[in-house]
Amino acid sequence: MFKSTALLALSGLLAGVSAQQVGTLTAETHPALTWYKCTTAGGCVAQAGKVVLDANWRWLHSTTSSTNCYTGNAWNTSLCPDAATCTANCALDGADYSGTYGVTASGNALTLKFVTPNSNGKNVGSRLYLMSDDTHYNVFKVLNQEFTFDVDVSQLPCGLNGALYFSEMDADGGMAKYSTNKAGAKYGTGYCDSQCPRDLKFIAGQANNVGWTGSSTNSGTGNMGSCCNEMDIWEANSISAAYTPHPCDPTGPYKCTGAECGYPSRYSGVCDPDGCDFNSYRQGDHDFYGPGKTVDTTKKFTVVTQFITDNGTATGNLSEIRRLYVQNGVVIANSVNKIAGIPAVNSITQAYCDAQKSVFGDTTSFQNHGGLTAMGKSLGRGGVLVLSVWDDYAVNMLWLDSTYPTDCTKEGCFRGTCATTSGVPSDVEVSAASAQVTYSNIKVGDIGSTYTGTTTSTTTTKTSSTTSKTSTTSTTSTTSKTSSTTTTTAGGATQTHYGQCGGIGYS
Repeated sequence: MFKSTALLALSGLLAGVSAQQVGTLTAETHPALTWYKCTTAGGCVAQAGKVVLDANWRWLHSTTSSTNCYTGNAWNTSLCPDAATCTANCALDGADYSGTYGVTASGNALTLKFVTPNSNGKNVGSRLYLMSDDTHYNVFKVLNQEFTFDVDVSQLPCGLNGALYFSEMDADGGMAKYSTNKAGAKYGTGYCDSQCPRDLKFIAGQANNVGWTGSSTNSGTGNMGSCCNEMDIWEANSISAAYTPHPCDPTGPYKCTGAECGYPSRYSGVCDPDGCDFNSYRQGDHDFYGPGKTVDTTKKFTVVTQFITDNGTATGNLSEIRRLYVQNGVVIANSVNKIAGIPAVNSITQAYCDAQKSVFGDTTSFQNHGGLTAMGKSLGRGGVLVLSVWDDYAVNMLWLDSTYPTDCTKEGCFRGTCATTSGVPSDVEVSAASAQVTYSNIKVGDIGSTYTGTTTSTTTTKTSSTTSKTSTTSTTSTTSKTSSTTTTTAGGATQTHYGQCGGIGYS
């Protein structure tokens, strides 16, 4: 998931920031994005959704003029001498989605460009939320359900991350909780995640300018952070992919300070920053995901995630998170773990997570914050869908697609084929300026209701050790038809420099 607010390197009136008051200089019009609710009995029904840009990317200016409250990485000290005055003085304005931010929606497809040049400089990355109407995020409750989407990562090279995930945000962006928040979900306020990001300009209805530090190449950080449970459905580029639950102790958005934000000690906070990840390459299958591999990332494919409960109902405890893919009409089972000492499974369970942490020598932060049970409780309360693209100013996305830590030679550190020198933001923002990701055909519904295709079965022969990256696989395939879905139309509406780093060695 995208925990880190991507840089918005705009000058003048388009400095990228967030706010709680509402400006009137730029109209806010949410791009329409169709998605689908599905049942095994009735097929899939189109929902008229919308998307909204996160507040941290927006123009923040004086409530009485166009004077910026925030420029580059610094607050205007006249307008913002303290948090209360800043909150009262500064207004969040509307967004030019395509022209300034490189965000376009058409039908059921949303395309996010990585770098968007414009007359005031350039925009880098974006983060958006799916809405049920113009003032509320859609809240998904996916226990005993499956969540499906199509994605094209063919133009995402090493160092980039197209992330799609659930965060336990307030549906109205916190507007009802905080009288100082006049903008709400309509302007993308109220973000939180398991990294407790401190680079948010406003948290819990107050400016986060106290203690703010920044530089010309990195976002600033304030004294407060914003924490919540997070389920990373998808973090990926064309080289590597992972899905990762991140439980937290609090429910809903939580304003943290100091150690409870996981700062300066990463594991002192109220959330699990690492999560329990399933990255096929990290789990020993180096031929499963990537260009020309079993899941061929040069072409669009479908990602299906199933949230299995212990009693088969939406009120049960989360017991397993399953993953499968569909490409070219073929259903592809997720790769099976090949690392010795970890169960030979292709899904996330508590037993898998316990063994993975032990074998890889990772912290037990996942278990300490409630593990899969806590993640399930959060999903039962519901999460807001986040869609983003970003680069990593902390560790260059090496935790996703390379060897990390870079000098590590044991299992668990091999995460992808990218060079350990890759992913430097100053490089990729030039060499991969034209990169983009497209998410489409988003569906949620009964298990087995959101996808079609023939199925394959895989038999795996495993040879691995804790110091070797080699393994062999033999595969046999059979085909059978899955249940089909039909689509009808219904009326009505609808990351940070501390990314999703899993495992040891994170600084």
